[in-house]
Amino acid sequence: MRPRIKICCIQSIQEAQTAVRLGADAIGLVAAMPSGPGPIPDELIRQIAAATPPPVGTFLLTSHTSVREILAHHHRTNTNAVQMVDALTEGTYRQLKEALPSVKIVQVIHVIDEQSVEEAIRVSGSVDAILLDSGNPHLPVRELGGTGRVHNWKLSRRIREKAACPVFLAGGLKPENVRQAVEAVEPYAVDVCSGVRTAGRLDVEKLEKFVAALS
Repeated sequence: MRPRIKICCIQSIQEAQTAVRLGADAIGLVAAMPSGPGPIPDELIRQIAAATPPPVGTFLLTSHTSVREILAHHHRTNTNAVQMVDALTEGTYRQLKEALPSVKIVQVIHVIDEQSVEEAIRVSGSVDAILLDSGNPHLPVRELGGTGRVHNWKLSRRIREKAACPVFLAGGLKPENVRQAVEAVEPYAVDVCSGVRTAGRLDVEKLEKFVAALS
């Protein structure tokens, strides 16, 4: 079976509908970020989530790091999944899950080195999924996703083999390399943003090729 497909950086209801029509199992809705492409206002995130059919995952990408702020952010957007692009610094995953029992909690791990592997394995027992990306939260301007860079898939493979939850793979994926990425890591799902866009717009031809590469 092919991995699930998540199309990130969705900008409008029309883009969401196109992504779903062409095979997306989930869409990513990017809120305010310190850097990277695709942020949209919370009210638009709420509108897109409300217009998306329930079987499709609607992921709020939040850069908040406290349970209180994350819960408030979700209240403004009402998605069926929360993707935390930075590490949780205040509160616990248990508190998040108890407050949002019907919402999937997904933690992003930026795959940089051995420490990333250890962090991913540790966190994987507390969330519904982890998403492996290519940002760097240690830079002066924090990179929390949307870099368009490929990271070390060997590290991602080790995480996937030891993780206690499903693994999403992101970071520089595109029609030309997604099959190779899937064979290298065997993730539960793949996540793409810039690889299916042209001049910032969702590119139907690129998305069709991306989905076809996984068939």
